[in-house]
Amino acid sequence: MRAIIQTRYGHPHHVLTLTDIPRPAPGPGEALIRVHASSVNTPDWLTVTGTPRILRLKSGLRRPTGRIRGTDLAGTVETTGDTTTDLQPGDEVYGSLWTSALNSPHGTFAEYTIARTTNLARKPTGLTHEQAAASVMSGLTALTAMRDTAHVTTGTRVLINGASGGVGTFAVQLARHLGAHVTAVCGEHNHDLVTTLGADETIDYTEEDFTTHHARYDVILDNVLNHPPTRTIRALAPGGILMPNSIGDTTKPFAGLPRIARAQLIRRSRADIRPVNTVCDRAHLDDLSALLTSGALTPVIDTAYPLEQTPAAIAHMLTHRARGNIAITI
Repeated sequence: MRAIIQTRYGHPHHVLTLTDIPRPAPGPGEALIRVHASSVNTPDWLTVTGTPRILRLKSGLRRPTGRIRGTDLAGTVETTGDTTTDLQPGDEVYGSLWTSALNSPHGTFAEYTIARTTNLARKPTGLTHEQAAASVMSGLTALTAMRDTAHVTTGTRVLINGASGGVGTFAVQLARHLGAHVTAVCGEHNHDLVTTLGADETIDYTEEDFTTHHARYDVILDNVLNHPPTRTIRALAPGGILMPNSIGDTTKPFAGLPRIARAQLIRRSRADIRPVNTVCDRAHLDDLSALLTSGALTPVIDTAYPLEQTPAAIAHMLTHRARGNIAITI
């Protein structure tokens, strides 16, 4: 089978190669999936570039332990190694390898992959494989943040920093679906997009600093981490919740990790700061499917690249200018 193999850390065009490798076989609790589409997410480009370097303590010091990147997928079940699963060969599914992918020999930038059956669900009706694959990590992160972590409801004032990105576009739609008043922070050229998705107000981050505004918000989802948490919490209303959801500037030795550490200290004394611990299981995937099928959520795809252009797809992600998600067609 064809797969994109990572040989070392560096720029995607220099370290990723399309190679033929043997097709894997599923074990107990697993399924072999014929991958039709995947998507590029933050863990992919972090592991490709190996930045910030401190993360190599987990992924591998000189090169990543797992050679194939990619976590999200949409495809068809080929075989299963679990006789108790309700998934059968031929079923169209979507899901993720999730945390097991970092040091696993399997990834989704390949024609076939191995996934746990508990991390798969039937593909939402009416969605293309590209749309389904682009919905997994971004959609589940937004669902976990808005519904499960912040408990957004009618009248909640929500600000989303980085509203035009993969998680941001889903978060805007989901917050609006839950009845919130949504303020979207993004570049001016993306204001029409986020307004169409349901934002009530927009802020151009190149012209205005939302942390200095008089407005206060019940919930802030920070997908950028371009302000220290000590400043961001100024924009919170009394009892408000801040959810940092970014690693920050990776050009710095430790990226945004010091800010995240400071946020945890602030959490104990000055503000309610909650991490977004994204959950990928059958129940959450089914909930996401219902929202996608009903039209409450619509995936936004910037570009869909063929498998052989995966290095270009990840390089595009590195620009931090993608509108919505970047898909890979296989």
